[in-house]
Amino acid sequence: MKNSVFMVIMLISLAFISCSRTKQETESINQFDADSEKSIERDKVIVISDIHLGADLSYSECVAHRARLAEFIIEAGRSMSVKELVIAGDLFDEWYIPSRNSTYGTADQRAFLLKIAEANKDVFDALRKVINEKKVKVTYVYGNHDLLVPEQFISELLPGIHVIQDNERQGVGTYYPTIYPCVAIEHCHRYDFFSAPDPYSNQDRANGTILPPGYFFSRVAVNSVLDFPQKGEETKVPIVVLKEPADESQQNRFIYYQVWKTAFEQVIPTKESFEEKIITTNIGHFNGSFSIFDLLPYNNSTDGSITMKLYAESCEQENWEKRLRYNNVPVMTRVGEAIKGGLETSFLDQQSNVQYFQNDTSNVRVVVFGHTHIPMIKTYMNHKQEECVYANSGTWIDRKEKQKETYDQDIENMDFVVISKDKDIDGNLKVELKKLNKGNHLLVESKTIKL
Repeated sequence: MKNSVFMVIMLISLAFISCSRTKQETESINQFDADSEKSIERDKVIVISDIHLGADLSYSECVAHRARLAEFIIEAGRSMSVKELVIAGDLFDEWYIPSRNSTYGTADQRAFLLKIAEANKDVFDALRKVINEKKVKVTYVYGNHDLLVPEQFISELLPGIHVIQDNERQGVGTYYPTIYPCVAIEHCHRYDFFSAPDPYSNQDRANGTILPPGYFFSRVAVNSVLDFPQKGEETKVPIVVLKEPADESQQNRFIYYQVWKTAFEQVIPTKESFEEKIITTNIGHFNGSFSIFDLLPYNNSTDGSITMKLYAESCEQENWEKRLRYNNVPVMTRVGEAIKGGLETSFLDQQSNVQYFQNDTSNVRVVVFGHTHIPMIKTYMNHKQEECVYANSGTWIDRKEKQKETYDQDIENMDFVVISKDKDIDGNLKVELKKLNKGNHLLVESKTIKL
């Protein structure tokens, strides 16, 4: 009898220890909470961006990382310290499609987006689960690759998600988390000449379009990445001469030409015919097909001036400022610098300082951008001589099989930013740049500022 009682007590004790250990192990597995031992509170805002989910996994940019992304989202939803998960643009990808394919195929935009959700079901299921549990707020901010996606379609695919759009302006938005109103999160494409919505160009060809020139670049870039259609000699960009260097508009058109030339000869060397109508659109009020020559500036045969078939007036400073105002940009920039910024991404990083920290109407102390795919943290002093932090949330795209060198997809990209209270010093805000490394949260860099 005594032995039986003893055994019962032992079993109960072991069960209790087992339960306690399981709970402890479960909490230790959630890496979002690993630094919250002093006090668990929901004070973390997680920012990811540039996921680029596509409808066709044979060429989509995020394939190898989808399983890790779904795990990451579920982990954020189960965390006891995560307050919000913010997707800062380019969740859906309507741009990265081989140029000869009609953008939506034989269907319409809604069917195309449903196909994205089905092709990436594990990711969408994870997002829906977190949204439905209502413990972690999930927010979506527009990027350039999904700037044409209507809010109602996003809400249909992800019911309950918080969609950010500036003053009902399609394709741009800035999010200020309620818990940290001094933080601004946006994709940053509104400052990018090649990616900002453009409602003023090409209206004679596509009335109502806001598609910027970067859309056409992306369509051709896919062909280069996939080595499509066949191998051969790289196509050389025709020579264009600046004959009127004193004319600012001509200077800017020449800079625009130089960016395209560098892109086609160094960034994405193309073997495509420049004359063939290889870019099939059927998106954003564009119909029909266009050639690379339709995109490139050229010397007019009559007077030698540089002219353009598409985006003809976009290189004028007046037109650029009009476009910036349309996209709710507070501080005007020079169009020549913005065009160069298509290759020199430091121009876009610097906009965190120009548009927020040096803007005396702004009280923002932390800015998070995506878009460039280059994760980083930088510090600035604002107009009040207060320390500020800029972070770029990087990307979740994976590398493609045509890149023959040996690599491990499980350590490529998968970047994210964590904003939280400093547990050691009250009133301090911590900004961390991290990445997944074989499923582990690897700290890349951290900055703390006093508010």
